[in-house]
Parts: sequence; structure tokens; C-alpha cells
Amino acid sequence: MRPEYEVALTPLDPALVAAAAPTPWQAPPWLRKALVLVVLVAVWEIAARVIGDDLMLPSALQTARAFYDGLLSGELLRRVGASLRVLAQGYALGVLLAFVLTALTASTRWGRDVLGTLTAMFNPLPAIALLPLALLWFGLGTGSLVFVLVHSVLWPLALTTCAGFQAVPETLRMAGRNYGLRGPRYVAQLLIPAALPAILSGLKIGWAFAWRTLIAAELVFGATSGQGGVGWYIFQKPQ
Repeated sequence: MRPEYEVALTPLDPALVAAAAPTPWQAPPWLRKALVLVVLVAVWEIAARVIGDDLMLPSALQTARAFYDGLLSGELLRRVGASLRVLAQGYALGVLLAFVLTALTASTRWGRDVLGTLTAMFNPLPAIALLPLALLWFGLGTGSLVFVLVHSVLWPLALTTCAGFQAVPETLRMAGRNYGLRGPRYVAQLLIPAALPAILSGLKIGWAFAWRTLIAAELVFGATSGQGGVGWYIFQKPQ
């Protein structure tokens, strides 16, 4: 270094460091989320008291009391268990079919064409719109519920998984092919690990869609057949 550019640095005064502005306190994420929930519950309770109609909008305290009574009697747990059994069947079958479709998509061009055509046709279609068709094909019961659950899970999961496969870098694909990965091994050992974030996102979306579809379907199937889980429980309580 040239001598004329050498500068002697003086150490910082400890008193100045101690007097520096402290970092402002920030609430932890769990506390912020808890505050949001508290505000929502407060708004809910105030709105219920203003409306004054328990059938239109029950208060938060009434809802908490009904929830406690349902747990205490065991009826709510039985209904939740019934819903979870049906949900597990439809969700597992939808996940299996989605992985089969995306595996074909990653392996063949015909698979990509088939998935693109099917998703363009069925993904915009709400699962609830298939209720009449499910009744016609499977009648009242678990089969109809599983059918609409598979529809609600299959297409969003297939789309997100396919997008994850397409986002895998070409360099990684070439490396896998150079190691002799073909067909199912290529999908299982290369594409699925590389696209795991997209797959997990699709699984979460499919789970949320499945719950929403299940409750809506049980409101119909439960009301007509006397069978159902949480949806039927919700339907019969106001009566």
C-alpha cells in the first residue's frame, strides 16, 4: 500500500458504543399471531352482540361453550373421526393418482399432453359441482365422498408437482441421465428429491382443498343419508 494512503484508525470510545441507540424491541412471530387471533375473536364477539341473533351469528363464547360440550360428550370426536377416515381414503387415492400422472408426464410426451388436457378440463371445475354426478354413479355413502375428494386433491397436486419437475435444472437432468437413470428410477431418484418443495406445497394445498370439499359434501350427503362426520354435525346442530 502506498504510504500516503495509510491512515491510522483510532479505536472506538466504549462510552460512545454504550450510548448507541438500542435495537427497537420486536414482538416474536407467535405473539403477533396470537394478537391477530385475539383481535379477530373480539371483533367476532362484538359483532354477535350487535346483531343479537344467535342463529345468524353466534358469539365466540357460545361457540366455545358448544365446542366444550361436544368434546365432553364425545360426539364431536366421533364425528371428527368419521370425517378423518373418509378424508384419509380420498386424500391417499388422490395423491397416488397425481403421482402416477406426473410420473407419466416426466417420462413421455404423451403424458404431458394427457395431463395438460385433463387439467385444463377438470382443474377449474369445483369439486362440489360433481356432487350430482357422484350421487348418480356411487349413490349415497362413502364412495361419493371419496370421489369428490379425489377430484379436489388430484389436479392441484398434479399441477404443482409437474411445475416442480419442470423447474429441475437441465444440468441435474443430464447428470441423472449420464448415471443411467431412466423411467421410474429417473423420477424417484432425481425428479422427486429435486422438486420436493413444490411437492410439499401441493400436498398442503390438496389437504386444504380436501377438508373444504369434505365439509361441504357432508352437509349434502349427511343431510340426505343420515351419515356423515363434521358436516352432518354442523347441519343438525341448529335444528
